[in-house]
Amino acid sequence: MTAEHWGDQDDHLSPHQTAVIVGTGLAGGNAAATLREEGWRGRIVMLGDEPGIPFGRPPLSKTYLRGEEGLGGWLVKPAEWYGDSGVELRTGVTVQGVDTKLKQIALRGGDTVAYHKLLLCTGGQNRRLDLPGADMPGVYHLRTLAESDAIRRAAQPGARAVIVGMGFIGSEVAASLRQLGLEVTAVLSGTAPLAAVVSNQVGEVMAGIHRGHGVQLVTEDQVAGFEGTRQLERVVTAKGARIECDLAVVGIGIEPAVEAFRGGQIALDNGILVDETCRTNAPDVYAAGDVANHLHPVFGRLRVEHYNNAEKQGRAAARAMLGDLRPYDDIHSFWSDQYEHKLEYVGFARAWDQIVIRGSLAHTQFLAFYLVKGVMKAALGLNRGGDPEVDADGELRACQRLIRARTALSEATLADDQVDLGSLAAVAGGSDPGR
Repeated sequence: MTAEHWGDQDDHLSPHQTAVIVGTGLAGGNAAATLREEGWRGRIVMLGDEPGIPFGRPPLSKTYLRGEEGLGGWLVKPAEWYGDSGVELRTGVTVQGVDTKLKQIALRGGDTVAYHKLLLCTGGQNRRLDLPGADMPGVYHLRTLAESDAIRRAAQPGARAVIVGMGFIGSEVAASLRQLGLEVTAVLSGTAPLAAVVSNQVGEVMAGIHRGHGVQLVTEDQVAGFEGTRQLERVVTAKGARIECDLAVVGIGIEPAVEAFRGGQIALDNGILVDETCRTNAPDVYAAGDVANHLHPVFGRLRVEHYNNAEKQGRAAARAMLGDLRPYDDIHSFWSDQYEHKLEYVGFARAWDQIVIRGSLAHTQFLAFYLVKGVMKAALGLNRGGDPEVDADGELRACQRLIRARTALSEATLADDQVDLGSLAAVAGGSDPGR
């Protein structure tokens, strides 16, 4: 598409305006594509500190880490699209602040970039351990392509690895390293992998899966330090365990990347605060992706750190910049692949007062429903339920509709495999997932 055709349907947008996107990850890439394809006729400038073009990160802990897949299928757009579409992609630059009154972005080194519309997609940064030896060679984190490459180089068959934390990244890396032939020990503060997100009951199923594949789980403990002369040799825990190892991967979550905006005019609280249309408190400033603490019409205020949200919210924020102020009301979803098992999750539940199981925990094929006063807030499928992003008739897609409807449901109804969830959703009147 040539420049004179950009924005044929949105001629009210001036070709002299500049949209700046801070962040060159998945949310930023989808926002840039949506802006150009749906009507922005002026400049689009993307600023990011990581090298390369926008892509999705899920393979970094799974198929890419194991050497089974490249990243070509995970690119938001091919490299040539950015130049062909007039999107200025500036990598290796660091944003130091935003002046919302002058509408200027300050870069390290003294340069500034002016904007008419600004989208902040700075994502997150790995939490770090403030422990002895935490920075020594052999201790790894995983978020970037370079970090995944470094772990892959160290992941030689027969090597001994310690995983610190068994959230989604830790669990996926543990599975990948076992599949690569490493000995794996995981240290976690809870009783089971993922228990804080999926419950102790489901967490125990995940623990059984990992143990069945040879992972040693050190539960209800935490790492106290890393030891070695020139290279990591062992991990020491608070309860006194000394685990000999060749590498360790720390996966204890991320923090929203907001350092550049502290002390400025943009409101922060567990990320960048945005309303239901991705707008911040500052005029013409928006946020999306891992960094955005957004107001959701079903769940209230929340910040979501998953692929599907970054992709969809990046697009929604771009449309808001183009004047489409419909609420971003996606019923969130994410997935995790571990060994031969696939976990799918829809909705959002920080807490629940009841969990109902449909199917068999023992056979690792079930749905789990997370309820508050009988109302479904989230649902999880392990090896069951269908991909809610593509399977319109799947059980988890029906759960998204039930979550949106906010109708009280009985335990007996949810647990009964003879009761069709799609029919329940139709009766409840929940609409299909939003934009």
